[in-house]
Amino acid sequence: MIELEFTPADYLRIHFAFSPVAEVVTSLRTFSLGRRSGIHGPWFRSVDSRLDGVDMELLTALVRPIGYVPDFLNPHPRGRTGDLDAGLEQIARTDPAIISAELAHLAGHRTAQQGPGHQRRAALMRELLADTSRAIERITTELAAYSQVALAPHWPRIHALLQADLAHRLEELASAGAARLFATLHPSVAMRGEKLAIVKYYDGRAQLRGRGLLLTPCVFAWPDVLVRTADPQPRLTYSPRGLGPMWESAPDVKSSPLAAVVGKTKAAILATLELPMSTTQLAAQLALTAPTLNAHLKTLQAAAILTSRRDGRSVLYQRTRLGDQLVHGQDSGVP
Repeated sequence: MIELEFTPADYLRIHFAFSPVAEVVTSLRTFSLGRRSGIHGPWFRSVDSRLDGVDMELLTALVRPIGYVPDFLNPHPRGRTGDLDAGLEQIARTDPAIISAELAHLAGHRTAQQGPGHQRRAALMRELLADTSRAIERITTELAAYSQVALAPHWPRIHALLQADLAHRLEELASAGAARLFATLHPSVAMRGEKLAIVKYYDGRAQLRGRGLLLTPCVFAWPDVLVRTADPQPRLTYSPRGLGPMWESAPDVKSSPLAAVVGKTKAAILATLELPMSTTQLAAQLALTAPTLNAHLKTLQAAAILTSRRDGRSVLYQRTRLGDQLVHGQDSGVP
């Protein structure tokens, strides 16, 4: 377990941001684990066959399935929503001495170096350490290439989920304070007096010392919570709300009787809303423009098939009882 010790000043410096670079790095860990099932299984299967042009040997040597990940691969995000190119530029400007120290630490990290291929990884680490300038050029080039294949096609969906989570957490912090925020952040996180306890496979304690805490939602952090205590600000990375249906495809409603009545687009919207979603999430999930989606939502809401409620800065849409009956074709007792 890790404990983060707060001072009064730290509560005033709780910030939120998400980082495209963090998504790239944590997705590499997901890929290294090789799990074709589970929440990220559909994503894994979609990218696995398209990475031939990427040096995955290098990237998976840097980001192991478990254990230490070099800190220079996770620069502090600039702004609330970050930028991939800016993040890669931050990595490229890392002090070579820091890169050398962190790569050497990775090479000798017992937990991270578990698994087959250790000798090949050791040789690769020696090659990187022999010329850190060349190493960082290789690393940033391959991270960019990997991101283009593995994340760019899915970024609108990822971005929508992260934005929705930020809106919810900021509203929660504003309305109910830090205690409520941390109570609902993740099952592994709990506030105990002035200490934030995070369940991990190792033990540690860090004082925030007025630096505050950066909270970063990250799709590929699931199911873990990631902790970083280095300057300039400690960071806690967690899974955003609504991750469950993240990789579900838009429902096929072409042969649905409902589609013949309300149209394919409205039928797809209704079928997708098994859980409440914002317009941003729905637009990303169904590949619809915001004006088109809003027009359909208003029509369905006027017909009492959908209802909406405000959740922080977002408006969430969900099916009514009548909407459930139309989608599932069941007698719900509606007169």
